[in-house]
Amino acid sequence: MKCAKTYYLICIVALQSVFSFAQQTKDSFLKPSDTIINSRKTTLLVGATAFTSGAFFVLNKLYYKNLTRSDFQFKDDNAEWLQMDKAGLLFTAYQITNSGATALQWSGMGKKKQLVYSAAFALSFAAATEIIDGYSTNVGASWGDFAASACGTGLYVSQALLWNEQRIVPKFSFHATPYAGAQPNVLGASYVEQVFKDYNGQTYWLSANVKSFFKKSTIPAWLNVAFGYGADGIITPNEALVNTIFLPEKQRTRQFYLSFDVYLTKIPTKNRTLKTLLSIFNSIKIPAPTIEINGRGETKFRLFYF
Repeated sequence: MKCAKTYYLICIVALQSVFSFAQQTKDSFLKPSDTIINSRKTTLLVGATAFTSGAFFVLNKLYYKNLTRSDFQFKDDNAEWLQMDKAGLLFTAYQITNSGATALQWSGMGKKKQLVYSAAFALSFAAATEIIDGYSTNVGASWGDFAASACGTGLYVSQALLWNEQRIVPKFSFHATPYAGAQPNVLGASYVEQVFKDYNGQTYWLSANVKSFFKKSTIPAWLNVAFGYGADGIITPNEALVNTIFLPEKQRTRQFYLSFDVYLTKIPTKNRTLKTLLSIFNSIKIPAPTIEINGRGETKFRLFYF
C-alpha cells in the first residue's frame, strides 16, 4: 500500500473544513457572491496554501520519514489491492475538486474559472504525492494512480459542464473487519487507522440522484440509487502474497453493491450552516438496505450495510 494513499482521505475533511471555515458566522457572509470579493479570494488563497503545506508536512512526519529515499522510479501497481486504492483516489480527487469549486463560487469567481482552478489544484495535489512516491524505495510513482485521480476530477468537471449540476456523486463507507489483525502495520492498528488503511472494510460508491434524471417525476429530490465496489480477503497487495495461515488461499474477492442513498444537499433547508454540514457529509454513504453480489457468485441481502 502506498503511504500517500493511507493519508489521502484525511485531506478531504481538512480541505472541506478550510473552505467552509467562514460559514460558521453569518448567513450573509456564507452566501456565495455574484462578483469577486477580494477579501474572500485572499482567505481562500491563504487557506489553500496552509492546507497544502500542512498536509505534506504531516504526511512526511507520519509516513515518509520511515522510508528510505531512492532515485525517481515508476511502479506498475495497477493489479494490486484489487484496485481498491484506485477507487479511493478517484473518490478523493472528486471531493477535492468539488470543495475547491464550491469555495471559489463563494468568493464570486465565475463558473469556468471555478472548474479550471479547482481541477488544477486537485491534479497538482495528486501529482505531488506521486512525485514523493517516486523518490521512495519500494513505492514508486504510478501512472495508474494519477489516472484514477484524473478520473475523479473529470467526473466532477464533466457533470458541471454537461448538466450544470452533480447528478452522480462518489461516496464512502466503512465497517471494521478482522483482517487488520493480520497486518496491523499495513491495515491499521486502531479503528481510526483502519478507516483509512483497511481496504476490506472500505466501500466506494457512485450515488446517482434519481430526480435529476427524471425532472418531471414526483420522486423525492433527495432519493439516490447507489452502486458500490468493495473487496474482501485483502491483507497484501498481490494474490501471490496471501497469508494462508490467516485466511484460505485465493479468497480475495471483489464485491458489488446496490443500495439506496440520500443526496443530503437536496434536503430542503434555509439554514446555511446546516447546508454546509450537509454538503460536507454528502461524501458519506448512509447505512441502508443493500444487495451484494461478490466474485464467488454469491448474492446476499444486508438490511443495513455501511
